[in-house]
Amino acid sequence: MRQEGTIAAIATPPGHGGVGIIRISGPDSHTILGRLFLPASPRFAGFRPWTLHRGRVCDATGAPLDDVLAVAMPGPRTFTGEDVAEIHCHGGPAVLAAVLEAACACGAQLADRGEFTRRAFLNGRMDLTQAEAVAEMIAAPAQGGLRLAQARLQGLLGARVAELRARLLDLRAQVCVAVDFPEDEVDCLAPEAFVAECDAVAAGVRGLLSAHQRGRCWQEGALVVLAGHVNAGKSSLMNALLGRRRAIVTDMPGTTRDFIEEPVQLAGLPVRLVDTAGLRDTGDIVEQEGVRISRDLVAQADLVLLVVDAAAGLGHAERELLRHVRDQHVSGAQPARSAPSSQSAQSVVPAGRVLVVLNKTDLAGGYGGAAAFQCPQEVEGCPCVGVSALGGQGVDELAAAARTMVLAGLGGGDAGGEPESGDLAPNLRQAQVLRRALDELDALMADVHAGVPYDLCSVRLDGACAVLSEITGETTPSEVLEHIFSSFCIGK
Repeated sequence: MRQEGTIAAIATPPGHGGVGIIRISGPDSHTILGRLFLPASPRFAGFRPWTLHRGRVCDATGAPLDDVLAVAMPGPRTFTGEDVAEIHCHGGPAVLAAVLEAACACGAQLADRGEFTRRAFLNGRMDLTQAEAVAEMIAAPAQGGLRLAQARLQGLLGARVAELRARLLDLRAQVCVAVDFPEDEVDCLAPEAFVAECDAVAAGVRGLLSAHQRGRCWQEGALVVLAGHVNAGKSSLMNALLGRRRAIVTDMPGTTRDFIEEPVQLAGLPVRLVDTAGLRDTGDIVEQEGVRISRDLVAQADLVLLVVDAAAGLGHAERELLRHVRDQHVSGAQPARSAPSSQSAQSVVPAGRVLVVLNKTDLAGGYGGAAAFQCPQEVEGCPCVGVSALGGQGVDELAAAARTMVLAGLGGGDAGGEPESGDLAPNLRQAQVLRRALDELDALMADVHAGVPYDLCSVRLDGACAVLSEITGETTPSEVLEHIFSSFCIGK
């Protein structure tokens, strides 16, 4: 990715809108703006920094393209740390494309994905945790995720990691003294104090990892899977939770053969709701594959909504699924996520959480309908709620129960456990780096207990420091940087 030259891109979302912005960054950005801009005021004497000026933007032939507001922002106190210019046009695709083409005709190059934020990182305007938070602010599915991204954008996570790394560097300095002056009367760190300090840093790393697990659902959405026998009403329940008709609903068994995923908020909690093929023995090869995928998704889910016909009760397929999930929970088996979302493919998921949903309570209640149905608190040891997906009864209670169980499963406490301003929660990449740092610290403490000399222990200490520096971007491999910034939208 380029680190020099002048780049330009449309900085507002595609489509139609009241205002669209062309952003230009680099050494020639103000010169390009001057060539494009024709001021409306006869008293215009040049761009006043950080001030919007009204006028027209023209192409290379002088033909007017739009009536605009333009601003010139001198570096280094800009987003990228370079000279930046912005042209605020009307927000139509044709207008923005024409202005961007005119900027490129004057010498700008089309920006790559994430190139503006990458330049901000390379120019020292932000560390890597803040750069990642830019994209996470844009993609936040709910207010809780927005607060977590905002805390990282403010540099709070980077500061916490830097604090832990500084403690290790201080420990490294003391080790150097012990190695370089073994016979001098210099205060040396005793093994017990050495381990205590390492353990304190390790505890800080574990705290951040726990925060990642708690905050994961707010950042990317919890995986909630609808499972159950054919014709139990899973697709109808999905439509009821979404508030619109998304899944096909018929009386014919086996209508749903593949999973359907949709984002939705359950009582304010962002989730990825997945409808799966009904569980049954079938000779249809396509439906068999759908049932296999259903079982895989159940194994990966943060929460399984086991949908049961309230009149029929649990059948063989449902009892077998409950045993399957319980066995996984007891054995600690946690399959890697491979579907349906690539963003959380490597997340660690607590398996074995099931909420039984007794559906069609309006039919099970006889002439009294859903109001006459008495829902048990538990079924087969699992919490239970009663709903009528078609009538809408009990759907809000189901959403609240699902939220409570997901947050409890992720260590988020009660149903009101939304992140607050300033809460720290590393993202997936950062959590993976923290686990590597924790492995180094655990190995270091084992070496100290085993009596390994300090000069050899320092290798582990250096390794832990180097790993932590990957979080803030001081020693992050270039291929990791390419991956991070290539996931950004163009114009950011």
